[in-house]
Amino acid sequence: SLDEFEGKYVLLDFWASWCSPCRKENPNMVKAYKEFGGENFEIVGVSLDKTKDPWMKAIEEDNITWTQVHDAEGEVANTYGVQSIPFTLLLNKEGEIIEKNLRGEALQDKLNEIL
Repeated sequence: SLDEFEGKYVLLDFWASWCSPCRKENPNMVKAYKEFGGENFEIVGVSLDKTKDPWMKAIEEDNITWTQVHDAEGEVANTYGVQSIPFTLLLNKEGEIIEKNLRGEALQDKLNEIL
C-alpha cells in the first residue's frame, strides 16, 4: 500500500522485464535512488510481467533495490490509466500526482528541485 510511504515523494515506475525502453531507463532509476532514496523519496516499481521468473531476473540484472510489486493482471496499471510502458508517476508527500513520465535528466532535475 502507498500508505507505507506517507510523507515521502514516491515515483511509481510501471515497467516489465521484456520492455527494452524500461530496461534502458533502469540505470537512471538506480542512480536516482542511490542519490535521493530514503528519508524523503522512494521508488515503487510495478511490474507488468505475466510470470515471476523473468521479473526477478531483471531485478537482479539491473541492480534494482527499491520496492517492487507484481501486477500480472494489470489492476494497478488500470487504476492509474497506464496505456504503455515505461510509465512513471511522481507523487507528492500527500499522494497527489505532480509529474508524469519523468526519465533520465528530467527525473534528476525534478528530484534536485523538490529535494
